[in-house]
This record gives sequence, C-alpha cells and structure tokens, in this order.
Amino acid sequence: MMASDSERQRRIVVTGAAQGIGRGAVERFLAEGDSVLGVDVNGEKLAEVSPLGADTLVADLADPAGRAAVTEAAAGCDGLVNAAGIIILKKLRDVTVEDWRRIVQVNVESIFFLCQGIGPTMPAGGAVVNLSSSSGKLTSTTEAGIYAATKCMILSVTRSFAYELAHIPVRVNAICPGIVDTPMQDKVLAEVAPLRGVTPEELSAARTQVVPLGRGSTPAEISGLISFLLGPDSAYMTGQSINHTGGLVMW
Repeated sequence: MMASDSERQRRIVVTGAAQGIGRGAVERFLAEGDSVLGVDVNGEKLAEVSPLGADTLVADLADPAGRAAVTEAAAGCDGLVNAAGIIILKKLRDVTVEDWRRIVQVNVESIFFLCQGIGPTMPAGGAVVNLSSSSGKLTSTTEAGIYAATKCMILSVTRSFAYELAHIPVRVNAICPGIVDTPMQDKVLAEVAPLRGVTPEELSAARTQVVPLGRGSTPAEISGLISFLLGPDSAYMTGQSINHTGGLVMW
C-alpha cells in the first residue's frame, strides 16, 4: 500500500546548514523525521552535520554553478529554508563596491535564484522560508548597513515569489530574527565593539537592554518558527515577514 501524502516523508533543503540558524533547522527537521539536505560553502563544518543523518552538499551560493548544483539536488523538495548569509561590518564611509557586490551575491542572489529554480518544482503544499533580519526593518547597527540593505531586499524577494508560486500552491514567507546566539552574532560583537570604542561585553549588554523581553534568542527557538511556516498549520500564510525579536521590532 502506498503511503498517503500525510504519511510521506518530507524532503527539506536547508542552506547555511553548517552552523547557526541553518544548523538548528537541520536538527529540528531530522528530529521531526524529515529527510534533510544541508547545503553550505564550509565543507569542514558541514561534515559535522552528516553524522546527524542529513545528506550534505558543499556549494558556494555566490557562484551560479553552486546555485545550479543546489537547484538540481533540491528539485521537487517539500521545503526550502534559505538560511545562508554573510555579514560585512564597516563604517558606512568605508564600504567598497566589492563589499556591496559580495554580500548581495550571497544574501540576495542566492535566495532569488534558488526560489526561481526550485520553487516551481515543489509539490502543492510546499513552502519556502527565507531568513531576513530585524535589521531589514530597523537599521540601528549602522556598521551592518549593507547587510541590512540585503535583508530588506529579501523581504521584497519573498513577496514577489509568494505571488509567483501561489498558483501551485507553494507558500513563501520570511523570518526576521533579532539577536540570536550564533557565530554571526559573535562576529558582530567582536568587530563592532572596537569601532565604537567599547568592549564586546559592553556592546552585548547595550544591545540586549533595548529588547523588551530582555534577552536574545537561540537557533532552536527560531527552528520552531521555521517548522511552523513549513507545516500545515500555516497553510493560509504567504508573503509574510515574521518578527522573532523579543519585541525589538513590532511592525
């Protein structure tokens, strides 16, 4: 007897799977019994994901060839989590054209072209979650200005593909995390603090102080929201940008 759609094992593809939010999503979906393909440019860190039970693919999403490899491997998947991203931290006056182009390639082009290539192959009921950021709405860390610009662009890309894929129907939503305990957050504290003449500990305290709930989040918490957006309980949601900020952003 063939398994029903509700009993069929889902295939979930997660980019940026080697660490941070992407790694949390991989762990969550494996625990839920899904088949997972983890994608990352860091082959050494990605190798740590394989023993968990995920398939892996090393690919540079800034490179069209890397995106093509992921598109081919992910064709027909039930869920796509675009968590790959980089951050460049500089005073705005010091940002170069090369900085701008590099971060746009990784943070925006990868999401646009993976949605373009994979989205139409997904089955009815499939879903995409794009990781944006609270900085896409509230750019208070100006040293992350070009990062913030890309995260704002992701919200627009999300809405466009929500319209484009709705007829299948495949849903496309975005999450805007705030302060999250990840290697990227460690990088922000380490690199922004000296630009402001404070210690990383002082910067961390100042950032947390403006969060109404008074703390940061974890990849595990965000993976729960990702799971919801890829699941049936969010079947009437598409084109949304969901804040996960402890109240830091409320719009």
